[in-house]
Amino acid sequence: MSLKAIVFDAYGTIFDVLSIATLGDRLFPGKGVELSALWRVKQVDYARIRTLSDRYESFSKVTRDALTYTLHAMDLAPDEATVEALMAEYDRLAVFEDSADALLALKASGLPLAILSNGDPPMLEAVVSNNRLGGVFDHLLSVESVGRFKTAPEAYELGPKAFGCAVDEILFVSSNGWDACGAAWYGYCSFWVNRAGMPLEQLGVSPAATGRDMHDVVGYVRARIASR
Repeated sequence: MSLKAIVFDAYGTIFDVLSIATLGDRLFPGKGVELSALWRVKQVDYARIRTLSDRYESFSKVTRDALTYTLHAMDLAPDEATVEALMAEYDRLAVFEDSADALLALKASGLPLAILSNGDPPMLEAVVSNNRLGGVFDHLLSVESVGRFKTAPEAYELGPKAFGCAVDEILFVSSNGWDACGAAWYGYCSFWVNRAGMPLEQLGVSPAATGRDMHDVVGYVRARIASR
């Protein structure tokens, strides 16, 4: 099956959620790495719990609640100014260097590109704009439109609906192993960018391909195009 489009997860795949550690260290010296890591874990946990329980809230609300938990758990004062400063960093997350290069190369291949993310539309628009990637994507797809976070089928359905093609004609790219597996369950040709060298999730499903960074995605797509 030939590829007709590429869909990317945003957080952790294109944008480095752990780059928040820099501000975390300024606010709480020596605590930035721990803060950014725990915040991310609770953010994903809360999104899953809300979807399982049919209690959807916006991703910005989920992210804020996860931050408040993190600050309490680390015995750090969650005052309003600190929370607002850290939340604002989600609009300015650093883009992975390999992601920026790879996106331009993939755009040049002629395939349409999209983001499919748990993030709210304003969050996605801001982080894409602040990293000067506005002209790269044909769609910024947010699960807000279906009120369920990944890995719910309704979330993954946004890709084939947007591009008007079969799900197995779309390459889904994520650095989150659970997301790459969820996309494969739904029927995508999924690519796991395994940045951290983690073992495969034991869910009885595997991504179609795996690489260490986004340059490997470019190589995979070029090979698929050449084999048409």
